[in-house]
Amino acid sequence: MLIYKIFRRPEWDAFRAAGTTDGAPVDLADGFIHFSTAKQVTETAAKHFNTESDLVLVAFQPDAMGDALKWEPSRGGALFPHLYRALRLDEVIWDKSLPLGATGHIFPEGVV
Repeated sequence: MLIYKIFRRPEWDAFRAAGTTDGAPVDLADGFIHFSTAKQVTETAAKHFNTESDLVLVAFQPDAMGDALKWEPSRGGALFPHLYRALRLDEVIWDKSLPLGATGHIFPEGVV
């Protein structure tokens, strides 16, 4: 199972350049990096990025993150993965553009 992080293009570019990230402004404010599962990521995109088109969907292997990854209740009581440390570029499994179509974001085949 993979988990996903949606980045705005400037956030993704900065992460790639630095090799690590403490996340987006919402992550910094909350004290952890937000992720979603495949079942959660479409709702995350619709709720938090509904009008944004220049996004990048990035996949990660949760087991590789060790004890710093916690599964905690969030939207509707569902358990969401939260990372309590900086995210490293070497943890990226893959990244793909997440364009905005007429009826919402267009996810890569096989994600949802």
